[in-house]
Amino acid sequence: MELYRKNIAFNVLFWALYFLYEWLGNAALNSEYRRYLINAAVIVPISFGATWVTIHFLIRRYFLRGKKTAFWIGFTLSALFFVFLRRSFNYYYTYPLYWPDMPSNMTLWFPPKVLIEAVNIYLIVALYGMFYFMKAWYEQQRKAQVLEKDKIEAQMELLKSQVQPHFIFNTLNNIYSFAIQNNARTSEMIYRLSALLSYMLYDSKQHRIPLAKEIEYVHNYIELEKIRYGNRLDISMNLFDPIDGFYITPLLLLPLIENSFKHGIHNISNNWIRIDLSVKDDWLSVKIENSYEAGHTRSANQNGNGIGLENVRKRLEILYPRQHEFKHRPDGDAYLTILKIKNLKHESTLPDR
Repeated sequence: MELYRKNIAFNVLFWALYFLYEWLGNAALNSEYRRYLINAAVIVPISFGATWVTIHFLIRRYFLRGKKTAFWIGFTLSALFFVFLRRSFNYYYTYPLYWPDMPSNMTLWFPPKVLIEAVNIYLIVALYGMFYFMKAWYEQQRKAQVLEKDKIEAQMELLKSQVQPHFIFNTLNNIYSFAIQNNARTSEMIYRLSALLSYMLYDSKQHRIPLAKEIEYVHNYIELEKIRYGNRLDISMNLFDPIDGFYITPLLLLPLIENSFKHGIHNISNNWIRIDLSVKDDWLSVKIENSYEAGHTRSANQNGNGIGLENVRKRLEILYPRQHEFKHRPDGDAYLTILKIKNLKHESTLPDR
């Protein structure tokens, strides 16, 4: 409906301006307003008809569908018809009334005059067509951008939905194990999980969240895992710079931390994880190192359901194109994951939701 109203407004404006040009623009030269009012009242409908037939019928129905022969036949016949109408009006009305001394050899189909009439008509057709197809192209680009935005948002929701059930499943398994053992810290795990679920259900719906809140979320996850592993794991998280006023996409750091737990805990005595975060010059740097057992066969690229680091990579490509660095590799007896993100938006630059 909105596009229909825009098309109506465009046509009314275009033809009103053309009518005023044919009337007042020409009349202003010699103050013959009545004469040029009649002239405009005839010429403008002829040009309108030629434009509608050419643009809305011949081009859209035949030319754009590859029916070039039918288009050129239709265009030739319609051009002859509309040129004949305009030429007849001028020959039988305008010239006898205002130029009675017209040379006798200037017939109805006098070639120079016919050519002038054709140019006058189809210059307007071309001008209308230029504006019409530019407007159509703009609308198409706008729709494509909206569809692309919707597609990206749908992809993001899918990727986030992959993270959440996987994490919840793992944590519930841990709580179940503690409950069977009547462990006193079961209630603490339930409390922390409820805080994480609240974050997932509400804060993760935002386009950006404070970096401090994302780190707090990661911290709660780490505390849950520390309860699970106890003394089997040595873990440290270090924050080297102030993070107030910086924002990040939610649920972006969790898969990295989760991956380090998944692949950093082995049947060895010195399991360890070190997490370093820093913010400098609008870059967030996250460096994660975890113990690595040579010959460990499970891929460090994936969580249990084929997500994890690949999930992070896809989200980074969507949200931070050409504004991130992401790499992970074995490094001796450690596995190293490095993430750098540019353009940590401040609150004043965030888009309205």
